[in-house]
Amino acid sequence: MKTLMKTFFSAGQFFGALTLVAAALLPASCTSRKAELGTAENPVKFFFTPSVDAKVLEDNSKVIQDFLEKNTPYKFQVSIPQSYIAVVEAFGTKRADICGINTFGYILAHEKYGVEVKLTVVRRGLSTYQSQFLARADGTIRTLADFKGKKVALVDAASASGYLVPLKTLKDKGYDPGQIVFAGKHDNVVSMIYQGQVDGGATFYSPPSENRIRDARELVLTQYPDVEKKVKIVALSDPIPNDPIIFRREMPDEMKEKIAGAIIKLVGTPEGREAFEKIFGATDVKRATDA
Repeated sequence: MKTLMKTFFSAGQFFGALTLVAAALLPASCTSRKAELGTAENPVKFFFTPSVDAKVLEDNSKVIQDFLEKNTPYKFQVSIPQSYIAVVEAFGTKRADICGINTFGYILAHEKYGVEVKLTVVRRGLSTYQSQFLARADGTIRTLADFKGKKVALVDAASASGYLVPLKTLKDKGYDPGQIVFAGKHDNVVSMIYQGQVDGGATFYSPPSENRIRDARELVLTQYPDVEKKVKIVALSDPIPNDPIIFRREMPDEMKEKIAGAIIKLVGTPEGREAFEKIFGATDVKRATDA
């Protein structure tokens, strides 16, 4: 993943962007002496990256918040920022304490702010996932080579499966797209392909289970029941490590352990598993480290 980072962005470009976000956020973080972390006056700030519909995030993150407050001695505040980079910089300004984040966002946050991994999500027994290259079934894209010169929808500049991995795959083969449109979320990429706004795109892929698709197309099934027929998978990438759940380095170790244990307990409940599946597409979590 570090190689991918160097392929597309210099450190100056990335951290320059992060600095701009920090400047915008800084006034909000300059307050008088704060109460102890985890109290009602200074709750633990749990961020959820904008990977799925905002309403889905809002409803299910509340389930997680309620459970954690009942099963730890701490109070929590849930936040849903506008971008992955905003999440990364929030750790630098101490406006974020915990986040379920994408793989590349973790790398940025770890290298700049030393965030720590305590858990990673598991999707139907798998600890890795892939990018998928998508196109309309009735379109002109049949192979990866057909992406060359086309209008392509990608997720976000800090998305591993929705930008870095697929774009590097295409560039390495000499199949550079003609135009890239940032959709912001995986489901938006699928919708843009379905509606014919772009020729193709890339999102996360998870294998089907229980006779149902589990990749990004699943996110728009309610809107487009025939999406599986209309939007096809052209190719898959190499495996990518699953999303980690990261903690701000300065948080007390005891607090990190209590919260990590509560999250494991949460996913062991029917309501917790459902919430995690809707937010992360995950069916379990497991202990993990930065290594």
